[in-house]
Amino acid sequence: MDDQDALLASIGIEVAAGDKLPEVRAETTRIARRLAATGTKIIGLVPADDRVAVPPIAIQIGLGLCDLTGSPVAVVDANVRYPGLSQLARGTSTDHDHSVYSTRWLRGSLALLTPPRAERAGEIVPQLARLLLDGVDPFSHVLCDLTGLELLGEHASAAACMDSVMVVARAHKTKETTLRALRTLMPGDRFLGVLLVG
Repeated sequence: MDDQDALLASIGIEVAAGDKLPEVRAETTRIARRLAATGTKIIGLVPADDRVAVPPIAIQIGLGLCDLTGSPVAVVDANVRYPGLSQLARGTSTDHDHSVYSTRWLRGSLALLTPPRAERAGEIVPQLARLLLDGVDPFSHVLCDLTGLELLGEHASAAACMDSVMVVARAHKTKETTLRALRTLMPGDRFLGVLLVG
C-alpha cells in the first residue's frame, strides 16, 4: 500500500485498484463511462440522506474517470462549513489568497480540493462558484460532493453552478418517496438521475 492509499485508508476509503475490489472497480468504470458519455464536466453529487457517504463514491468514480480519460479529474469537498475530507488537507495552505480550498493530488491525476479548516457558514456557495469559474480548467471532470448543504437554498444555488447533478442513495434503504421529493428540488435540465450504492 503506497502513502496515498494509506492516507485514504486512514479515513476509511479503500481504493479499488489493480486486483483490489474488482467488483467496485468494474462498477465505477461503468459509471465513469456513462458520466463521460454525458459530455458534462462539473457534476454535483447530492446525498439522499445523512447516512450516504458521498466522498468514497466520488473518489472511486474520480479514479475511474482518470483511468478512462487519461486526464486529470477533481473531487471537490464543497461544504466549507463542515468539510468532510479536511483531514486529507491538514497541514496544507489554501491554493491562493482568494480561495478556501487546498489541492492534494491522489493516485496520479486525481485531485482532491478541500478546505484545510472550516470556514464561515455563508461561504459555501460563493467559494464553490469562485472555484468552478476560476479553478477547474485543468480538469476533464469535476465531481462536487454537495453533502451538508441546506436542501432549500444552498443545494439549489450550488446545483445552479453544476453542469449536471445526481442523487446518491442507498440501495434497498432509501425510500422512493424520498427520491421523488429530492427529484423535485433538482434542476430539471441538469438532473442525471439516482446512483444507488451499498
